[in-house]
Amino acid sequence: MTKRNDQSDGIPGVNVGAPVHEPRDGLTWIHGTALYIGAVLGTGVIALPSLAARAAGPASLLAWLALIILSVPLAVTFSALGAQYPDAGGVSTCVKLAYGRYPAAVVGWCFLFAVPAGAPAAAMFAGAYVQAALGGGASTVMLTAVAMVMSVTLINVFGVTFSGRVQVLVAALLVTFLATAVCASVTHFRVQNLHPFNPHGWLAVASAAGLLVWSFAGWEAITHLAAEFRRPARDMPRAAIAAVIVVGVLYFAVAAATVLVLGPRAASTEAPLADLLAAGFGGEVKLLAAGAALLLTAGTMNAYFAGAAKLGAALGRDGALPAWFAHGSEAGGVPRRSLLALAGLALTMLAVTVATHLRVEALVLMTTGAFVIVYILGTAAALRLLEARSWGRRAAAFALIFDVVLLVTTGRYLIWSLVIALGAVIYVNRARRAPV
Repeated sequence: MTKRNDQSDGIPGVNVGAPVHEPRDGLTWIHGTALYIGAVLGTGVIALPSLAARAAGPASLLAWLALIILSVPLAVTFSALGAQYPDAGGVSTCVKLAYGRYPAAVVGWCFLFAVPAGAPAAAMFAGAYVQAALGGGASTVMLTAVAMVMSVTLINVFGVTFSGRVQVLVAALLVTFLATAVCASVTHFRVQNLHPFNPHGWLAVASAAGLLVWSFAGWEAITHLAAEFRRPARDMPRAAIAAVIVVGVLYFAVAAATVLVLGPRAASTEAPLADLLAAGFGGEVKLLAAGAALLLTAGTMNAYFAGAAKLGAALGRDGALPAWFAHGSEAGGVPRRSLLALAGLALTMLAVTVATHLRVEALVLMTTGAFVIVYILGTAAALRLLEARSWGRRAAAFALIFDVVLLVTTGRYLIWSLVIALGAVIYVNRARRAPV
């Protein structure tokens, strides 16, 4: 028998069975689709086809395919949770309803602190393309990264509705651009580039999958914006289904084109999308590739900053962060305090990355490790909260199995996530004992 909660556990705005709030000027399913696409189809497509090919050769396409298949139950699960429990806390709120405040704080902190770790990596991916086009070395990469963080922060200062409108334009441009790039390169496909198919062994495919989790993180991000939709119960599932189709087709198309066109060079290039464009269109395409990289990165960072800022406000509201962050947690509110703190952390992490010469791959795996914990606890909460025999419940059961497998692929970088989880538990425990 499915356990249902009739209480909000002290979470304002979450009342199971109550009429869903429908803000007149809220997000539509079109905005939601664009936000999903931006969150998921982002920087992964400009860098990870090369990193995955480096890890597993052409067999990395199997890792891409596995992650695409996994995206379906993840998208269904988290859209179902967001539709049924629309709140700025997103997955954290659902975990709190299912298992209590400590697991909820772990989920909230893992998501929140993964964004400042992932933002520098995402921005540096884009910076590498700008540097390839304009020169300037590491300085260009860093200046681009700082500009990206500041730009998405400014966009979100004006609220999620404005951010959603910007995202629709960005998503349309991205889909058109990537589809054109793949189609233009078709004549350069070489089947012989698939041989040898598995040069590094089957365990290398698992390693590639660990990197590619970065590309498919994002299905949980929009749950933090569920209360901003006009009709969450209708619009979130529609947006998730549309985004799964678009993202799955484009990701596999770009990954396959990278392997089939570039061959051995796919594992060594730092800018696979630029090389793909050069093969398809000929001539100098570095500026075009840089523009595409900036758009892809802006879409991802915009969606994550919007979701994480709302989450930070909700954590402040629920006692998992200082109450100062709670401003803007309500539907329609703009969480500027949380947003500015998020930007400050991202810029600090960028400075640390430069000072310590930390590899971008390490940032990617640190970030994906944190998101896998969010996935595991989120899908476990779905098994407890969603109705039996519903598609969301079935999807959660399937996704949970894959989430545990992905956890293993994170390896030693999981330590970062465990430190965050421990910090969350310690903070909530002290906050509960503090005198009122």
